[in-house]
Amino acid sequence: MPSTLDAQSAGTKTSSGVRSETRKLGFGRKAAAYVALTKPRVMELLLVTTLPTMIFAQRGFPDVLTMVATMVGGALAAGSSAAFNCYIDRDIDKIMKRTENRPLVTGELTPREALVFSWVIGVVSILILALGTNLLAAALGVAAIFFYVVVYSLILKRRTEQNIVWGGIAGCFPVVIAWAAVRGTIEWPAIVLFLIIFLWTPPHYWPLSLKYKKDYQDAEVPMLGAVASARVVSSQVVLYAWATVACSLLLVPLGWAGIVYTAVALVTGGWFIYECHVLYGQSQKPDYDDKKAMKVFHLSITYLTLVFVALAVDPFVGQPLMPVPGAPA
Repeated sequence: MPSTLDAQSAGTKTSSGVRSETRKLGFGRKAAAYVALTKPRVMELLLVTTLPTMIFAQRGFPDVLTMVATMVGGALAAGSSAAFNCYIDRDIDKIMKRTENRPLVTGELTPREALVFSWVIGVVSILILALGTNLLAAALGVAAIFFYVVVYSLILKRRTEQNIVWGGIAGCFPVVIAWAAVRGTIEWPAIVLFLIIFLWTPPHYWPLSLKYKKDYQDAEVPMLGAVASARVVSSQVVLYAWATVACSLLLVPLGWAGIVYTAVALVTGGWFIYECHVLYGQSQKPDYDDKKAMKVFHLSITYLTLVFVALAVDPFVGQPLMPVPGAPA
């Protein structure tokens, strides 16, 4: 675990290169620093997949306690993972422009404060899932934190260009946690939803790594965008986009998907694939720039959001297109 900032509790270097002393902050500023440690934007995206999965699994709205416990417990688990990641990556965060304003870099929080906070909200998240849902959901919460903190942050991130592929498994856990919270087990539709996010993660993140290529090179983090050409990265983005959309349609033959989900998955999936192909075409031109990569990055978020919104609406509109034994009526 990196320790280059352990001796910097007295101060850190700001983006302007000036060392600023760690000082006592007001409650609001300190609270904001702790919130920033949890990477709220990432947490938001995880929650966007959680509630629709619960509704889809229940074929309606689950009871309020289950919904609240799953959402709060899941959010805290994601926040704990992110906070641990900030603690582990504090040495490279100060090098990268994208992360130079994180609380451990600015000195708003000390490494000790961040580590204690990470453990506290992590333990609380598992207790909430265990008491508010069931032990399976809680165990999956533990697995999610473990994958992000240990497998991704400590083992893979600095060692392989495929880091985001396997480390991204942590981001797939919210859907199986949600499914387990509602149904007390893991079934094939939950596995499909898990795989959708697993396959979606590379075409979501690799375009961003193209944008911040120099950042990752300076920090010696082998993200694919930092070690491969734009053409190679975009070709991988295209392949994973096709796989993501194909996987999303597996809910139809499984007998769970209705007309709303199927239509949205097809239309938005086609849009996503098209823009990935445009990125690939652009990557082969001498005037290539990062704007198209960022367009794919933002579009990937829109795509996933719309697919999961359709997942939530689907149970209330009609019947599954291909009902099979064991699927919902």
